[in-house]
Amino acid sequence: MTEKKHVIIIGAGFGGLQAVKILGNKKDVTVTIIDKTNHHLFQPLLYQIASAVLSPADIAIPVRLLTEDYSNVTVVMDEVTGIDKTSKTVTLGDRIMKYDYLILATGARTSYFGNNDWMKYTYGLKNLNDALLIRNRLLFAFEEAENHPERAAELLKFVIIGGGPTGVELAGSIAELSRRIIRKDFRNIDTAKSEIILIEGGPDLIPSFDRKLSVYTKIQLQKRGVNVLLNTRVMRIEKNKALLKSFEGEKEISTSLMIWAAGIEAVPLSSSIAGNTDRQKRLIVKNDCSLEDHPEIFAIGDIAHYTGEDGKPLPGVGPVAMQQGRYAARTILNEIKGKPRKAFKYFFKGNMATIGRKDAVTEFRSLRLTGFIAWLAWLFVHLMYQVGFKNKVSILITWIWSYFTFGAGARVIVNPVQLKNLSES
Repeated sequence: MTEKKHVIIIGAGFGGLQAVKILGNKKDVTVTIIDKTNHHLFQPLLYQIASAVLSPADIAIPVRLLTEDYSNVTVVMDEVTGIDKTSKTVTLGDRIMKYDYLILATGARTSYFGNNDWMKYTYGLKNLNDALLIRNRLLFAFEEAENHPERAAELLKFVIIGGGPTGVELAGSIAELSRRIIRKDFRNIDTAKSEIILIEGGPDLIPSFDRKLSVYTKIQLQKRGVNVLLNTRVMRIEKNKALLKSFEGEKEISTSLMIWAAGIEAVPLSSSIAGNTDRQKRLIVKNDCSLEDHPEIFAIGDIAHYTGEDGKPLPGVGPVAMQQGRYAARTILNEIKGKPRKAFKYFFKGNMATIGRKDAVTEFRSLRLTGFIAWLAWLFVHLMYQVGFKNKVSILITWIWSYFTFGAGARVIVNPVQLKNLSES
C-alpha cells in the first residue's frame, strides 16, 4: 500500500476550510488543520458584530464541529512559530510536524502602511476581538453622552478611515444605529445628531466597483447623514484626533472613536518563509498557487499574490480564497494519482457591499444592481455562504426581527468600568 500523504493546512478561514472539505475522508491523505483560534469566522459580517446587530456566536463556529465527520482530519489549536521548507516541517512551540504538502491560508491583518504607532489610537476590524472592542467603545460613547449631554457633540463623533466595503458598511450601520435603532432609548441626548465621518484617500468610495456604484454609494451614505471626505489623506493620528490633508489644505479633526479600515497585509507568518513578497507582504505564487521552487507549498487567499488574467493581483475576498482552497486540495489529490497540474483559473462572482437597511450595491460582469434588489441579493449570498445550519437560521431570524422592529439586540457593553478608566486617562 502507498503511504498516505500528510497535508498540513495553516488557517481555518474560507480557503483552509474549503481545502478541508475536499480532502476530508479521502483515503490517500491525512490532514492536520492548525489555527490560533478554535473557530471559523465569517468575516464579511464582522461589521454587524461591531454595530450590535449580531452576536459573536452568529458568525463563528467551532472548527472541530465543522470537521467532526472527517475521520482523517485532526484539528490543532496552536500558533505556528516556524516553517522549514528544506526538512518539510512546521514548528508549533516545542512541537514539530512533518508534511508532504503544506497549504498556507493564514489570511490578513490590518495594515497601517508603516505607521504602526497609529495602531494605539485606532481600531481595526479583522477578528472577533476587534469587532467587540469597536462595539464596546461605540455603545459606551452613547452612554457617556447620556450622562454628560453637554459633551454629546464631542462624544458622538465617529471617524472611519478607509472607503472600501468595510468602511462603507461600518459607516452605514453606525448611521442606522444612531439615527433609527437607538434614538428612542435615550432621554438627555438625540443620538441622531451623531457625526459620522468616512475618509477615503482616493476619488471614489469602493474603488474596486464600477464608478456609477461608487457615486451611488456616496449619495446614499450622505442621505443617511454620513460626512464623506474623498481625496483626503491621513497625515498624522494621535489620541482622539487626526490631521487630514486634501486639496483644500490641512485640517485637524477630533473623535471619540477612530476605526481604521484603510488597508490589509498578510499575517507575519508569510515573512518567516523565504520567498518573493509584494508590498502587502503577500507571497508571490505561480499559476498553480505554489511557491517558486517549492511545489509542495501552496499559498491561498489573502496571504497570496496571484496575478490574474488581466495582469492584476486577485483581490483579498472570500470567493478567491474559497476557489483557491478547493483548487489546491484537488491539485494535491490529482498529483498523488499521477496527474499533471493545471493552472488555477479564478471565476469572478461579482462584488457586493451593503449601505444600510434596504440598500446595497451589486455588480456581476455587465450587471449592476442598486437599492432594495441589490440588498436582497446581498442578504441571500451572505446567508448562503455562512457556514453551519444553526448559524444560518440564527442570522436569518435576527435579520427578520431587525427589519421589522428596527432593533439591534446585541447592545451589551463588556467591562464598562475599564472603558471609563481608559476614556479618562
